[in-house]
Amino acid sequence: MNMYAVPNPGIPGCPPGLEYLTQVDQLLIKQKVELVEALVGFESNNKYEVRNVMGQNVFYAVEENDCLSRQCCGPLRSFNIHVLDNFGQEVITVTRPLKCMSCFFPCCLQELEVQAPPGNTVGYVIQQWHPFSPKFIVANEHNEPVLKIHGPFCGWSCLPDVDFEILTLDEVSKIGKISKQWTGLLREAFTDSDNFGIQFPMDLDVRMKAVMIGACFLIDFMFFETTN
Repeated sequence: MNMYAVPNPGIPGCPPGLEYLTQVDQLLIKQKVELVEALVGFESNNKYEVRNVMGQNVFYAVEENDCLSRQCCGPLRSFNIHVLDNFGQEVITVTRPLKCMSCFFPCCLQELEVQAPPGNTVGYVIQQWHPFSPKFIVANEHNEPVLKIHGPFCGWSCLPDVDFEILTLDEVSKIGKISKQWTGLLREAFTDSDNFGIQFPMDLDVRMKAVMIGACFLIDFMFFETTN
């Protein structure tokens, strides 16, 4: 079986490079295990593989920032994540500014911007203040709210499987979820490498699908990225 998914030719109204997302309703995001990080605890840039349900690689993502930020700021660090297609072309850029993180202070709220292609903003993920439960607004390129994401009590990062529900703006209907999946005892104990699944409607705006990929990265850093 071909290990790589072949993108479709250009689709009118679809940002270049996102054509393949028009025909999927699920993605698997696998963080790659870094041997040096697992053995000595030296934090390295995160790297991810984005796959379809058949296990084929759709995208490859790599974090960009400096060594000082990774070692001193840990999971709070700012980053740019470059998402590349199977031809090495950057199709999505995810940017997170440096901010403090505390569920007890509404001034310390996380956010990120998603561009597709680079330089063309398609949406934002903005944390809503809540003392105990993770809540996010998913907004379009005009910063207008489109969807919401709600997580379990304080993220529950210690549980094997954790679901963050994707809801309509009125919070009446659940239309998908971002799930952190159990990767095995040794891997969980000695690395901060995680697997995530994303489910969304097939007909969801492809721009919002790209923003959901960005939301997955933010959730990983906020609740599952640890210094081991």
